[in-house]
Amino acid sequence: MPPNPPCCPFLLPPRFLLPRLHKISVLSTQQTRSIRSINPPRPNRFNRSSTLPLLESTTAASLKRKEYTTPLRTGALGIKKGMSAIYDPETGRRFGCTILQMDRVQVVAHKTRPKNGYWAVQVGAGWKHPSNVTRPLLGHFAEHGVSPKRHLFEFRVRDADGLHPVGAMITPSWFQEGQFVDARANCHGKGFAGGMKRHGFSGQPASHGTSLTHRAMGSAGQSQGGGSRVYPGKKMPGRMGGQQVTVQNIKVLRIDEENGIVVLNGSIPGPKNCVVRIQDAKKKPWPDIPVHPLEPATVTEPLRAAAA
Repeated sequence: MPPNPPCCPFLLPPRFLLPRLHKISVLSTQQTRSIRSINPPRPNRFNRSSTLPLLESTTAASLKRKEYTTPLRTGALGIKKGMSAIYDPETGRRFGCTILQMDRVQVVAHKTRPKNGYWAVQVGAGWKHPSNVTRPLLGHFAEHGVSPKRHLFEFRVRDADGLHPVGAMITPSWFQEGQFVDARANCHGKGFAGGMKRHGFSGQPASHGTSLTHRAMGSAGQSQGGGSRVYPGKKMPGRMGGQQVTVQNIKVLRIDEENGIVVLNGSIPGPKNCVVRIQDAKKKPWPDIPVHPLEPATVTEPLRAAAA
């Protein structure tokens, strides 16, 4: 009987015809079937290194784009008391103005980028009895040593230099006469309104066969040519007003530090006794005011927050 020929890898049949012998060195490269990828992705496949350009889809890139228009310091809260008029003693012109009153505006907390992802200052105004405040919010005030506030809002700032100390009071002297501010408030709600009042539709003809549809909206869209449907965003009757409106580049006419009053030029959105947020105008040069002109002041109020 002739001896068996030596085992040579070049003389073996294809791998899928051989039996599964794990002890043969030639077949030791067989991989186990699994749902895992044979070539896993590299851990640093995105250019997030300090030596590479910043990705445009990251949060850091978004904050970088908004850095130019983000105010350097926080804003303030004011209560709209109504409108009046001011006469210019030099020219004799009459200017309509809006009167805002600042009621115990105080820095409550900070929002930092390492913890919250952005820089902001939480500002409160007014006062609220502790019995009418929820326990989580009451603990928030007590943690920062601030009395319960009726209104709470945040103001974005560019960096950590715009974070004022917690407990610092913001008075009308925070602004200066002649500077420009942006005012935000919820406009006056009108309730459910028709198409003519809400969108300025001209309505149907007053005569010539029109019956009982003089103020109707009319057609809501075509039939077969448009897919037999109403397009999204179609102007129709609905609830009018009640949304936030921003008026930019409003000039500060007067400041009354004793009475806590700020007088702004022109009209401001919102009804009387609404909360108006005012901050340095984004589309004007930043005012020549120190970013930290205030120091933490001792607040003397009737009641302070007590987590009980």
